[in-house]
Amino acid sequence: MRTWMSWAAVTPFAVWAAIRWSGFEPDWPWVPAVAFTPYAAAAAVLALGLALLLRRRAAALVALAAAVALGVAVLPRALPDGGGPAAKGPELRVLAANLMVGEADPARLVELVEELKPDVLALQELTPKALSRLEGEGLRDLLPHAVTRPLPGVGGSAVYARHPLTPGQAIQYGPFGQARAFLAHPHAGRIEVVSVHPCAPRRHGRAPCWRQGLEALPRGGGPLRLLAGDFNATLDHLPVRDLLADGYRDAADAAGRGLRATWPQGGWGPFGVTIDHVLADERMGVTDFRVLSLGGTDHRPVFATLRLP
Repeated sequence: MRTWMSWAAVTPFAVWAAIRWSGFEPDWPWVPAVAFTPYAAAAAVLALGLALLLRRRAAALVALAAAVALGVAVLPRALPDGGGPAAKGPELRVLAANLMVGEADPARLVELVEELKPDVLALQELTPKALSRLEGEGLRDLLPHAVTRPLPGVGGSAVYARHPLTPGQAIQYGPFGQARAFLAHPHAGRIEVVSVHPCAPRRHGRAPCWRQGLEALPRGGGPLRLLAGDFNATLDHLPVRDLLADGYRDAADAAGRGLRATWPQGGWGPFGVTIDHVLADERMGVTDFRVLSLGGTDHRPVFATLRLP
C-alpha cells in the first residue's frame, strides 16, 4: 500500500518534468496545463516529502529528480539577473494591456499612461467602441502616434507611441490579430514593435492556431525588436522558449519578477499564471518591471523600463 501511494504521488511530476525538458510539446491538454509548471514544481517537493515519509527510496529518488528538474526551470524567474547587458542608451518605457473585449476601464488606463509615461503602449482585444472611449479620454494627447486595428470580439490590437510609427504587416491567425509597427526613436533608430496576442489554447483544436501565432512573431537579431502583450503562454511553453533562444529577454524574468501571475485578475485566488510579457531584444537592458491592476479586465497590465543599446 505504501509503495503504491508513493508512486502514485511521484509519477505525475516525473512525467511532467520529462515532458517539460524533452523539447517536445504535446497538444491539448498539455498546452494549457504546462502553464502551471511553477505549481507542479512546488507539488513535486511535497511528493518527495511523502515518499521520504513512507520510506520508499526509489520513489524518493525519482521525486527528487523531478523536483530539481522543475525547480531549475522555475526558480531563476524569482532571481534578478542584473537586467542583462549594461546598455548605455536612452530608456524605453513599455506598457501592455489586454482590454478583455474592450471592457477595461478607459479612464484608469489613461491614468496609468499619465503616471508611468510609457513610450510604447501595446493593447490587445481592442474593439471599435474601446478605441473611441480611450481616445475620448485623451490617450492620443499623451501618445500621439498609433497603429490601430480595432475589431469586434477578441481580435483587435494596437500600438501607441510617443514617437512616430510606421505600420507593419499585421499577424493574423484565427480571430486573434497582432498589430505590428516600426517606432522611429529619435536616439536609437528604428525599433520593431508587435502587440502580441495569439489564439488562446483553451480547448482541443486551438493549439495549432496558438502555435502559428507565436511562431509568426519576428525572431531576434538584426534591427531592434520588442514583443509585448498577451502571449497566452508562459516561459514554460516551447514557442516562448524558442523566442528567448532566438534573441529576446523576458523583462519580468530579468527583474526577478517572473513568477508574478498576470491572469486571471481577481480569480482563482493565488493560482494565476504568467501569460502577459514584455520580451525585449537581448541587446536591451531591463531596469524595472511591474505587474499592475486595471478594472474591467481579467488581465493585469505589465510595465517594463528598458535601456536601449
